[in-house]
Amino acid sequence: MTDVTHPYHALMEITSRPGQVFVRGEGSFLWDDTGKRYLDFIQGWAVNCLGHSPPAIAEAISAQARRLITPSPAYYNDTSLKLAKALTDMSCFDRVFFANSGAEANEGAIKLARKYGALRKDDAYEIITFEGGFHGRTLATMSASGKKAFEPLFEPKVSGFRKAQWNDLASVERLINDNTVAVMLEPIQGEAGVWPASDQFLRDLRELTTAHGLLLIFDEIQTGMGRTGKLFHYQHTGITPDIMTLGKGIGGGVPLAALLATEGVSCFEHGDQGGTFNGNALMCAAGLAVLEQVAAPKFLRTVTTNGLYLESELQRLSAHHGLGEVRGRGLLLALDLRVPIAPLIVAAALDDGVLLNAPRPDTLRFMPALNVTRQEIDLMIRCLDSLLNTAGIARRVA
Repeated sequence: MTDVTHPYHALMEITSRPGQVFVRGEGSFLWDDTGKRYLDFIQGWAVNCLGHSPPAIAEAISAQARRLITPSPAYYNDTSLKLAKALTDMSCFDRVFFANSGAEANEGAIKLARKYGALRKDDAYEIITFEGGFHGRTLATMSASGKKAFEPLFEPKVSGFRKAQWNDLASVERLINDNTVAVMLEPIQGEAGVWPASDQFLRDLRELTTAHGLLLIFDEIQTGMGRTGKLFHYQHTGITPDIMTLGKGIGGGVPLAALLATEGVSCFEHGDQGGTFNGNALMCAAGLAVLEQVAAPKFLRTVTTNGLYLESELQRLSAHHGLGEVRGRGLLLALDLRVPIAPLIVAAALDDGVLLNAPRPDTLRFMPALNVTRQEIDLMIRCLDSLLNTAGIARRVA
């Protein structure tokens, strides 16, 4: 029976949470209200790109809060202008709309594509997305997602999303019709278990969409902001999308996201898009602090080298324990366990003071801070190795 007097009860029940209550964070570590320390390889689902409570973000927010929090999005503020200019200078895009979450940025991308279709493609409105994709939890972004668990929820959903098969160009081409306006995808499907699109598939997709006059939308909520070793994942491929969304890491732990588009696609008219807190100076100050560190070439090289080190260590564990492949890029990686023991390992690791994520019963996902150290990677690997060796887990699986 639910204890309504327990402080947990005040929070609406939307997911299964362990009993720990976290009270402090620093870098790659969290502490709960008993004083126990945890090594965090989830980091808010790739949100805390500089780790927990990084001084640069704390100082930027503090200084900005004393100067200006928000004048409302009906007016310009200098901090959002600086962040927008920095993002366009460092990318292939010309315009930025700031939002509060990745789902909101993706919702904006869907609206922008449909507006473009209404104005320039004879009211085309359908967007091709992919089986296994995840774009958020608004009604439109759930409809765009290819997550099976979403299919029976909140019907009727938003129509106009046709699902192609991952890394299968022919399946995309078969879905194109006169109503198609865009193709939207994550370069690496994170929630599905870290399944990368091949660079060649992305290049072929750009060629296909260009040939048909379609927009190409990259959802870089999880892959953007240095996560894969480039500032943006599309930079690995030599192509440029028409629209890109950013979230998670762009705020380094605060609610900030962005919708970026080229000039030719930026067709919103006054009143089409907005939001009470969009582009507020406080969150944009955090974004500037993140971008200043993450965009540095030395920082990105370290992400690449540490990502390769983590990948090699996971491959070593996999070979030793007879597990499956290691997937991903940079510091967004997954280990295929081949058997549905991931939730058991996550629970056991939590007891041992390590936070891991299981997006699927047979898969572990690793999303450490981008400034994670080799020593912290080694600490996680030792914990995981020990758990994989634990007879107790083997018996429970059997």
